[in-house]
Amino acid sequence: MAVQYKKIKYIFNENNDLNMNDANYIIKEVKKDEKGSLFDIEVILPMSAGWIDNVMFCTKGYPNDEYHQMFFSHNDKYHAHFNGNIYLETSALYKTYFKFNINGITYDLDKNKKILKNIDSKNMDKLSSNFDTPNWAKGAMMYHIFIDRFNRGSKEKMKPIKGRRIMDWNDPLVSGPDEFGTWNNDFYGGDLKGIIDKLSYIKSLGTDIIYLSPVVESQSTHRYDTADYENIDPYIGKNEDLKLLCDEAHKKGMKVILDSVFNHTGNDSKYFNEYGRYKTEGAFQNKDSYYGSFYKKVGSSFCFWWSMPNMPVCDGQSENWRKYICGEGGVIDKWFKQGIDGLRLDVADELSDEYIELIRRAVHRNKKDGLILAEVWHNAMKMGRGYLGSGKGFDSQMDYPLVDALIRYIKYNDVNKLRYVLEDFINYYPNSSLYTLMNFTSTHDISRPINIFGTNEFRENTEWAFNAIHGDYKYLNNYKMTKEEYEIGKDLYKLYIFCLNFMPGILSIFYGDERGITGLGNLLNRQPIKWEKCDLELLKFIMMLGKIRKDNKFLKTADFNLIDINRNYLMFERESKLGSMLVTINKNLDEEKIIVPSKYEKYDEVYTLNRCKKNVLGPHSGQAILKR
Repeated sequence: MAVQYKKIKYIFNENNDLNMNDANYIIKEVKKDEKGSLFDIEVILPMSAGWIDNVMFCTKGYPNDEYHQMFFSHNDKYHAHFNGNIYLETSALYKTYFKFNINGITYDLDKNKKILKNIDSKNMDKLSSNFDTPNWAKGAMMYHIFIDRFNRGSKEKMKPIKGRRIMDWNDPLVSGPDEFGTWNNDFYGGDLKGIIDKLSYIKSLGTDIIYLSPVVESQSTHRYDTADYENIDPYIGKNEDLKLLCDEAHKKGMKVILDSVFNHTGNDSKYFNEYGRYKTEGAFQNKDSYYGSFYKKVGSSFCFWWSMPNMPVCDGQSENWRKYICGEGGVIDKWFKQGIDGLRLDVADELSDEYIELIRRAVHRNKKDGLILAEVWHNAMKMGRGYLGSGKGFDSQMDYPLVDALIRYIKYNDVNKLRYVLEDFINYYPNSSLYTLMNFTSTHDISRPINIFGTNEFRENTEWAFNAIHGDYKYLNNYKMTKEEYEIGKDLYKLYIFCLNFMPGILSIFYGDERGITGLGNLLNRQPIKWEKCDLELLKFIMMLGKIRKDNKFLKTADFNLIDINRNYLMFERESKLGSMLVTINKNLDEEKIIVPSKYEKYDEVYTLNRCKKNVLGPHSGQAILKR
């Protein structure tokens, strides 16, 4: 229905947009089912511009763009109100705006409630339908444990197992194969009991989530080559130890998620059984056997992950494989019965969308608020896949793009990359996924942060800023950081994690990064923690960051506003109805004058890293202030 108002007043700016600030809209989710959500939508438009008609609520999203008619409800003295009850199919992200005619000319209403002649995607609002991530994971702090190297709690000696080399806890790490050409067969004996013994320590960091590297029986120390999905690796403990760990972590207010490897198994497994160690008839013995149906083949040949002969690839289209992992009573069900709260999907981009949807159903069958994080190294919303955007796959991902861009900014002055990534994830990620992005200090796959920031073993022009330029494991084995390099690396690392602490998402600490552990390359980064050694200043600093996150709960879901970024400093704001915080870092060795927005003229200081004064940041410093 058209609406006319007698007083016609045209106000345009240089872009031919209507220069009005009193338009508004309200979107409420009122009902949802398995297929989507029903929204009650109202848009309120100023009548002073003229005749308003053909009001549409517009969505750009997965899988199609849609236009929904809005209907005139009523008008007050200055505004016309249009309403619609609109059902949207399940999707993690719709980009939304309103389109309407005023005096026969088409206009759009953007997320800032501005009436524009033409709108682009950056000015559209974001909406999810029948999709959300667990509240307990939003803005949480996570501790990522590579189990074999964290802590040994068992008093019993590890029993010899063929193919495994038992190490003493103080033995130096070796990057490379043993004398027989075998990699990753050195076991130090970190176990689940050792984690239980350190739960109070883990909690003291501010931890909300414990993320465990693979726990099931596997042939390698990293355990990404599964031998038996149904049983804990004997060097880690027993199945009941995982249940005890989950129970004790829950008592301390912490969740537990498991690394899950559903893309491939090990060749020395009960499923493939290349060496005949298991009584089962494996795929290697009979391609047409039950377990043979688990694996992907080209012709009569098995496929192997990245051509590694110890990791045969599983067939995500196999009904037997799907039921074994995702079916009722399957692997996922069994581990949730032990008390876990979520999964991290290894190499998720190599799993099909359909298979990931089955994983999601299995997780939610056990816990409606179970978390699913994915290992995807690029923006999952821009990869032409529906595994995040559909709202039927994983919840969020490891945030390699942000980590890479922030390292480049602090170390190499790469302003453009960081600006692009920050704007990119604000525009493309669903809000609830944004709040659960895994922003990490490091992982088992990259060098330790102090090495990255303190040495010249990395180059700006590599694909990832954290890739060491030396792939020669003999060189890596002989490499030693100097004390000067350590102090430089630590200084910049503190600046990096200070900044990361206030970004939207989960802050993930890789075990030992809080204590100053070093390691160049993705094998020598896996040092056993020497509990008698610790950089106490660094540990106290990270504990303080955890406390700040706890004390300022609004940061969990606050909006992110990029205020300024240049070669001298980065300034951003976290803003919500419950509070506003301004964060600024100076990555240079000189003092930097900054221009603080006027709304922060009166403020309360939250934390200052190194020397700062009002409107002046000291060298390698950071400051977080709250609007008073």
